[in-house]
Amino acid sequence: MTETNVNGYRRYNGFLHQVYHVAWSDMMFLKHNFWNTLVMTIMSPLLYLIAFGYGLRTGTTDIGVSYVAFVIPGIMSLSSLSSSFASTSTRLNVQRLYYKSFDEMVMCPLSMSAIVLGKSMLGLVRGMLGCFLMYALGLFLAPDLQLTPLAVICVILSCMVFSMLGVLAALLAKSHQSMATFNSLIILPMTFLCGTFFSVSSLDPIFQAVLYCLPLTHASGCIRAACLPQVLEFPWWSLVVLVVFGIIVFLICRHLLKTRKI
Repeated sequence: MTETNVNGYRRYNGFLHQVYHVAWSDMMFLKHNFWNTLVMTIMSPLLYLIAFGYGLRTGTTDIGVSYVAFVIPGIMSLSSLSSSFASTSTRLNVQRLYYKSFDEMVMCPLSMSAIVLGKSMLGLVRGMLGCFLMYALGLFLAPDLQLTPLAVICVILSCMVFSMLGVLAALLAKSHQSMATFNSLIILPMTFLCGTFFSVSSLDPIFQAVLYCLPLTHASGCIRAACLPQVLEFPWWSLVVLVVFGIIVFLICRHLLKTRKI
């Protein structure tokens, strides 16, 4: 191994250590509050499934599968948004504005990229927990669903993107009230309008154009197509859009930390 490769490995290994140390306290928080977190993570998706999957509609959809099979991947994408965003943004917002402990972390000799990724780990883990619990339930309710490697990749990517969005919202928030405003104006509309409970293609083209500007629309399309490969063609362009959105959010978070504009 050349000296250049050795130095590159050391930098990479050191970066992973930084991410681990940033995420450690959040992982300990999750460990000590695991059962409470588990109940909070699964309750909302379960209620959505009962209300929308059984309460409002039954029968077969226009793509040839039951509505329960159609809506469960949508609820999985919704869980990746709500669980990942809420856990990351709430905890970081409290640390930054109330305890002031986040300021001390920023002053440590840590990579800004490591801080962004490390603070995103809590949302990533909690979002994945909610998504795969919903999928496990879906196996008993909708035999059409398949757990493909592509579905796992889409779930992980969605959780990571929305977790970093939670980091960005917490960095931009000036108060707890502004965080609530962000939830009301951005997160709540995405919850119900981004193809989680209905097909976006059935809407007017103008509304489709608006909804395709939102990341949850692409996450819903990717996860649903990956879980129902026998009836849906995978939207690779949506996966690219989701990756680009995640990169943009990551770079903005890194810029805010690097310039101390928080």
